[in-house]
Amino acid sequence: MRLLVVDDSRSSLALIGSIVKEAVMGEVELCLNPLEALEKCHEQQFDLLIVDHIMPEMDGVAFTAALRSRPAYRIVPIIMVTSDANKAVRIEAIKAGATDFLQKPFDPIELQARVSNLLALRQAQVELADRAQWLSREVERATAHLLAREEEIIYRLARAIEYRDGDTGEHVSRVAQISQLIGEGIGLSPERCRMIYLAAPLHDIGKIGIADAILSKPGKLTPEEMAIMREHVTIGARILERGGSDLIRTAELIAQSHHEKWDGTGYPDRLSGTDIPVEARIVALADVFDALCSERPYKSAWPIEKAYAEIIRCSGTHFDPACVAAFRAKWPDICAAIEPLEPAKAAGF
Repeated sequence: MRLLVVDDSRSSLALIGSIVKEAVMGEVELCLNPLEALEKCHEQQFDLLIVDHIMPEMDGVAFTAALRSRPAYRIVPIIMVTSDANKAVRIEAIKAGATDFLQKPFDPIELQARVSNLLALRQAQVELADRAQWLSREVERATAHLLAREEEIIYRLARAIEYRDGDTGEHVSRVAQISQLIGEGIGLSPERCRMIYLAAPLHDIGKIGIADAILSKPGKLTPEEMAIMREHVTIGARILERGGSDLIRTAELIAQSHHEKWDGTGYPDRLSGTDIPVEARIVALADVFDALCSERPYKSAWPIEKAYAEIIRCSGTHFDPACVAAFRAKWPDICAAIEPLEPAKAAGF
């Protein structure tokens, strides 16, 4: 515990200092000038202050008010020593933040008792604050661990779905990265971009409910088969509905609406423009681009530059123009994200 005594009288300062040093274990500092005392309080943390009421330059009430304005001293005990028995003085000091009073001339034993009691209170405050900080760190650590497990489960589930769709699972990873970059490009917060990155891999989770004969058909689907295939967005939304976390709720929005188009010709609800959730608008672009660049049972992979041109061409029809503009602005980073797909073309385009 560290104590500071502030009094403009050398004799009074020495007396209080000697009395206090006999009663407590800790450092006791003495200061004649209240302005210098404030500077000391700025440089180091004290656990209790004893302040005289009448002092030049700044009286005890003003000193107390100035100290209480600092976050580090909002609850530190302050004893004001005064020879003024006027009740108004005490009320003024209480309003300024004084914890206790001592009337001059004071009893040394009473001073020691009050100091001991207030230091015990301060010690409890410090221990409680330390405990609260420890608990906060533990909660943050546990929360981070749970989030990491949730993220891993989601990613592995998404990869399993991609394997069923005839892919190695890298598609979901690339879509997640490209989606995050587009989110950054349109000015979304880092937290929201991160959420989209984590939720994007579940965009096609509804394909788990589509028959293999349709999902892996090597060729163009019939209108009837296409209608069945399109049901994967509704199935996905049902799987994810009523989620208990922001991540699952974001994934539901994406699964439900990532096949909607900016001009209203998409499915399942024929939403248009900003009626489509921004998360779904972002993932729609990322999904189509990577799908164009990837080989599937029913098609060959497009060259990177051709897929890029197709995205630009569909601005304002299939895709949100703002997302396309962000796609163009983030193109060097997107190339880095898709480089394993087609290194030579991605690096040189």
